[in-house]
Amino acid sequence: MNLEKILAISGKPGLYVLKVQTRTGFVAESLLDGKKITVNLKSNVSLLSEISIYTYEGEKPLTEVMQRIATKENKGQALSHKEDNAKLAAYFKEILPEYDEERVYPSDIKKVLNWYNTLQAKGLVTDLAPAPAETKEEAAPVAEEKAKKAPAAKKAPAAKTAKAKKEE
Repeated sequence: MNLEKILAISGKPGLYVLKVQTRTGFVAESLLDGKKITVNLKSNVSLLSEISIYTYEGEKPLTEVMQRIATKENKGQALSHKEDNAKLAAYFKEILPEYDEERVYPSDIKKVLNWYNTLQAKGLVTDLAPAPAETKEEAAPVAEEKAKKAPAAKKAPAAKTAKAKKEE
């Protein structure tokens, strides 16, 4: 599972997985206790895949930030979100050195670490979206296979036209 169906619902603790969309909203399942809740369309809901962290160069997607935490912690638990703000800021600076310290508040850092630890406890950290380098490697063999098949397809019609000319 990637972050596409993971939700943060305003006013509700923890993270939720989107299960079913209904006419008046949707059904979500809590990652904390597994209870299902119905959420109406008026609720303030955020998809984790749509969240970004401010940096000096622009914005970094939350998926990428969580991948960096997973790499640093070897897919283990990160620093607790209950630590003091100075320790959290220093830890986050190791993860994302270019984050904008004026626009990313300690409460934001606490949320990110809490969300990461929740996902890690449920075993979902290994299934986060792959790094961009892995995607490029997987795409290369597919392109090679298509290139090999293309010349073979061109030869077949040419052979048929040669036979047709001999028959005439």
